[in-house]
Amino acid sequence: MWLPFFLAAVLWGVGAAMKVPRATRWAIIMVLYLAVLLASFLPSDKNPIRLMSGDTPDFWLLLGGFAIMVLIYRAGLNWLKARVQKPEDPVSQGPFTDTELNRYARHIVLREVGGLGQKKLKDAKVLVVGAGGLGSPALLYLAAAGVGTIGIVDDDEVDNSNLQRQVIHQDAGIGTPKVFSAAEAMTAQNPFVTVKPYHRRLSEEDAAALIADYDLVLDGTDNFDTRYLVNRICVAQGKPLISGALSQWEGQLSVFDPAQGAPCYQCVFPEAPAPGLAPSCAEAGVIGPLPGVIGSMMAVEAVKVIADAGAPLRGEMMIYDALYGESRKITLKRRADCPVCGGKT
Repeated sequence: MWLPFFLAAVLWGVGAAMKVPRATRWAIIMVLYLAVLLASFLPSDKNPIRLMSGDTPDFWLLLGGFAIMVLIYRAGLNWLKARVQKPEDPVSQGPFTDTELNRYARHIVLREVGGLGQKKLKDAKVLVVGAGGLGSPALLYLAAAGVGTIGIVDDDEVDNSNLQRQVIHQDAGIGTPKVFSAAEAMTAQNPFVTVKPYHRRLSEEDAAALIADYDLVLDGTDNFDTRYLVNRICVAQGKPLISGALSQWEGQLSVFDPAQGAPCYQCVFPEAPAPGLAPSCAEAGVIGPLPGVIGSMMAVEAVKVIADAGAPLRGEMMIYDALYGESRKITLKRRADCPVCGGKT
């Protein structure tokens, strides 16, 4: 009676050694089982095949019935598993892909940012005016942080002299419009953000319409006409403005947001300085890493404003002296006679 089990074990072992698929091996065992079952029904009691199979079909019928019950149970269990709906997975149902969740994990575990703050970043639209020294690090870090839509306004082209500090551009991009060079670098760094390049100088005719499409503006330009224009539009539309500036070894930045009670840019700088009093980087020079420091600080302030984290530099100006490694903050006040925001909240 035990011979069929021995044969089954041998067949299974040989099949495994020959790497025969499991389904085929089970089919062979089934054929052996049917042969033994049929042999147990042979009429003669003296039949050696029937004697070898146990002389009675009762055991084999019970064994077959048990095997059928097991198969039915497993099939029913699999059917039930297929019918049961999985509970909602917050990852798959949420706004982020698995890759994004992994990418922004260091933000999400920050108590001040978290998942809600990262969602605000993804939904935010930030316009950066200027893709030069300050715009370069700010744009890279805004893209890396997962700001959903980033606009870039600049009418300049990449020049060899820019590469000492404008780290978003590459040597191969010399002669390319800065907005396209920057957009390429940002998309390569984070394909999950949308970058909108505007290859033109911001003007009175289009500034209001352009800024209206964004929630927050970063100004990294080096001319006062553009700074005053951006400030006027941001005040009129109630948009926060993060402004940075550089000179040789020193940089400064602030968040100008009259809608939140802070002064505007023109409260602090009522008039453009006389020619020669505020020389450009080309005229006075600038240490290469300094724009990276101030531009990165501008990106930090943007993240804080968007995610409502910490205390953004509203009503304060951060001044960093790279030559002596010193930083300080000064308090800024609104001017009641400011022609842009005076008396307005």
